[in-house]
Amino acid sequence: SINKELKEDFFSYIFIIMKNFFKKAQPVWAENRENEMNVTLVFKAKCTQSSKAVLRITGSSYYNVYINGDFLAVGPARASHGYFRVDELPICLDKANNEIKIIVFGYAANSFYHLDQPSFLCAEIEAENGIIAHTDENGSTFSAAEWLGKIQKVQRYSFQRPFTEVYDYTVEQYSEVKLSVMQNYNFLPRGIFYGDYEKEFPQGLIQKGQFTVSDKKNYYNDRSISNIGPQLKGYFKNELDVFSTVEAQKITPVTYEKINEKTNSVLLESNSYATFDMGKNLTGLIGFDAELETAGEIVIVFDEIMQGEEINFVRLTSANVIIIKADAGKISFLSAEPYTYRYIRIYVKNANSKISNVHLRRVGAPNVKKELISVNEKLVAIFNAAVETYRQNTFDIYMDCPSRERAGWLCDSFFTSRVERVLTGKSEIERNFLENYILPESFKCIPEGMLPMCYPADHYDGVFIPNWAMWFIVELNEYYERTGDLQLIEAAKSRVYGLINYFKGFENEYGLLEKLKSWVFIEWSKSNDLVQDVSFPTNMLYAKIKLITAKLYGDESLIKEAESLQETIRRMSYTSKGFFCDNAYRVDGELKLSGEYTESCQYYAFHTGVATPETFPEL
Repeated sequence: SINKELKEDFFSYIFIIMKNFFKKAQPVWAENRENEMNVTLVFKAKCTQSSKAVLRITGSSYYNVYINGDFLAVGPARASHGYFRVDELPICLDKANNEIKIIVFGYAANSFYHLDQPSFLCAEIEAENGIIAHTDENGSTFSAAEWLGKIQKVQRYSFQRPFTEVYDYTVEQYSEVKLSVMQNYNFLPRGIFYGDYEKEFPQGLIQKGQFTVSDKKNYYNDRSISNIGPQLKGYFKNELDVFSTVEAQKITPVTYEKINEKTNSVLLESNSYATFDMGKNLTGLIGFDAELETAGEIVIVFDEIMQGEEINFVRLTSANVIIIKADAGKISFLSAEPYTYRYIRIYVKNANSKISNVHLRRVGAPNVKKELISVNEKLVAIFNAAVETYRQNTFDIYMDCPSRERAGWLCDSFFTSRVERVLTGKSEIERNFLENYILPESFKCIPEGMLPMCYPADHYDGVFIPNWAMWFIVELNEYYERTGDLQLIEAAKSRVYGLINYFKGFENEYGLLEKLKSWVFIEWSKSNDLVQDVSFPTNMLYAKIKLITAKLYGDESLIKEAESLQETIRRMSYTSKGFFCDNAYRVDGELKLSGEYTESCQYYAFHTGVATPETFPEL
């Protein structure tokens, strides 16, 4: 569907960015289990002392790395289907015998966060004398075992993210697996910063109390539970070994004591709980130490706000629950995935316990070395909150939220890309973000030429937002203005023209887009009720992307089309009321204005150049 010249531009780009990172390592996984959902493997290597060692690593879906029991990193940075970004991590092998542990979470399920791809790990360690450990099917230097203590058959965390975390330390933890070599992987440089993963501690302990456990009449049930099937992969309710939200909802606090104690530790009697306040919303891995007098169960719930005195752990249609079953003794826990919360409550069933070292290990952009100097305290607070918003929503890609979804949405990215440049002077996250949209040969489940509304993601239900695809071109233009990166612009050419060609099939007799398919989206307001049959904000954006495409690729024919479309919008949408009307309906073969006028529609007019302060001074 793309011409020879565009194909040559694209494959030249691919040739430039792809590298052969690994000298010995092979991509491996448990034999015949690469498509099995929520399998967790642990790879370990023993290495002697080295003053200069590097771990090269990538995989699917996601991994945590530990060196001598200490947390090092999560990865990899997300990429397109069939492509995998390689981390090159300097590691400290300062002991005579060092253990490198890589925990790989093979989700193999569609989501807005991790791709539904066969699971694998490819890793090697290079020191002064060459490769000292590498993955292969023999497990000769990296041994591999399935982590049985991390329960496989659990519910999805949300519609947008894969599985919850449930652990059972009372069972046999590991089972050896036979490895096989996986094929056909394209490796890319990470291309962006590495996380600092700094620790954050609670401001204090704010609650203590006791609880009972009993069955309830009704339990939380949303689409992430009830819609499991071919379009949303996961385990059915009758398959679950642990149903996290049900188990958490069985708990009922019966006594409550308000506390204001600056500590991250607490002593708890059996069937008691404690609530900690982080002081502000933060995003990262949940960590703590626990010492249980007898066997028991720890249930952790968390959220960004308190509702009265309670934590509603399903408030955002996500299962903010982690369950840990443990024998008597000490455990040191760090969650696999990052979560977002201010308030965290720890319930302990059937055991007296000591909970200590409660902390969060940040997963996000490094600290920003910029501050606002102002006597206006409100402005300073807003600035600081904006920096936190950027840091927590920006890790390997731009995200709409670091909690329920962790999804890379177009349009959102247009605005975050400006922030990255302002706060860091760089556009490296943006390059990765745009590159991810450029690299795939095609996108499953959506029409040819259309772009996913968020990516990397798998939208098996076929939903897409045509407006969001337009924002890809708008952002591409600003990226070029910021960076002058002509290489990426040329590589994107087939994507841009594929999208323009898709929209041409919806142009009516006036050149206006009419009756667009799927989720036509302006913004979260009344505007979203006014998107058919002809949406004028959508057409304003359409004219803008035609002008941008004309500029980026020297296409004069698109200039004429865009200018004609802008004039049509002015003539048909702007009325004697002094506003642009949002939409028009087809009535008896003719377009009739709805008579609805929203604030957003006027903003779109100015943002897209349909209106200017000079041409519409009264507006």
